[in-house]
Amino acid sequence: MTSDINLLTGNWNYPTAMRFGVGRLKELGETCKEFGMKNPLLVTDPGLAALPMIEDARVSCSEAGIGFGIFSDIKANPVGRNVDDGVAVFQNGKHDGVIAFGGGSGIDAAKAIAVMSSQAEGVFEFTANGNDWEDIDPKEIPPILAVPTTSGTGSEVGRASIITDEEHHVKRIVFNPKMMPVAVIADPALTVGLPKMITAATGMDALSHNLEAYCSPHFHPMAEGIAIEGIRLVKNFLAPACTDGTSLEARSQMMIASSMGATAFQRGLGGMHALAHPLGALYDAHHGMLNAILMPYVLIRNRSAIEDRMIRLSAYLGLKDPSFDSFLDWILALRQEVGIPNDLSALDIDLEKKELVGSMAVDDPSSGGNPISLTASQYTSLFEKAVTGDLSR
Repeated sequence: MTSDINLLTGNWNYPTAMRFGVGRLKELGETCKEFGMKNPLLVTDPGLAALPMIEDARVSCSEAGIGFGIFSDIKANPVGRNVDDGVAVFQNGKHDGVIAFGGGSGIDAAKAIAVMSSQAEGVFEFTANGNDWEDIDPKEIPPILAVPTTSGTGSEVGRASIITDEEHHVKRIVFNPKMMPVAVIADPALTVGLPKMITAATGMDALSHNLEAYCSPHFHPMAEGIAIEGIRLVKNFLAPACTDGTSLEARSQMMIASSMGATAFQRGLGGMHALAHPLGALYDAHHGMLNAILMPYVLIRNRSAIEDRMIRLSAYLGLKDPSFDSFLDWILALRQEVGIPNDLSALDIDLEKKELVGSMAVDDPSSGGNPISLTASQYTSLFEKAVTGDLSR
């Protein structure tokens, strides 16, 4: 561990401009000015809207001669109505940019609001196929500046948002290259107040992103390299961040691991997310917690395709007797240490919709990155194991 938190500060430009370090929220106002924002809309979730960090953001902007409006009517799994309402606020306030402030829900909603702010259609009109984003004039999309307050989704470095279609009970991907924030202010101090369970669930989400990217069969050596280092950071710092939530070093390293995971998963995701997306839509469950619970079940199902990779990864992590089993044992021990339940029944998820879950999983875009191509019935079987706690290897 490093003894000087000031060493964990830097400016990066991959995949977007990132200003990382404790206390850098104070740069928000000047950063808005840099990208031409004079009257941005700050989009966040209801839990953050009344916290002191929002006032700190306001002070920074005020000192730079900038005011902002606030929109916070967002569900934990943002829905189309949240985006539509945010667009109305953006248009009525004549805003010229978006500050995406929060965890995955706030940032995903904020990015979708920015993209849809110049459109007459609803958000789901642009999710039917992969080319629909081309119908939006990129010149009409206002700049987005992201300020993450959790260490999990990594949405601050992504070109897509996950928005729930309540009518059809499905999570849809809204994609546009201009969704990538023009800059990120990543201030680990903003995560210090997170409860232990949220720290654990979001941290395991970061692990799932790095891990599924590492296991993906697609060719992207750069993403693979980022993923293995992201996994190492989670190994070394998630438990300390949960044990001592005031540790700025642990908080910093987990925020780095989160952005690394979302950068790496341009290589692909897999079965964890293919199942987590429909389960989040059907049961309104926390995305990170779903991935955390599903993780060992998906690893076991993919064992035949990833065993050699797990040997190499285990060696890099310094696990005793590098092997698939040693890696799986570490995952199970980490989950127990940070308080992750063993199976989905702990989230009041049962088998009543198992066939529907299987069919939705195979249709989810993430399934294309799984190391083994699974059928709907195989996803149903995998889901059953995760509900009943069947970890047989």
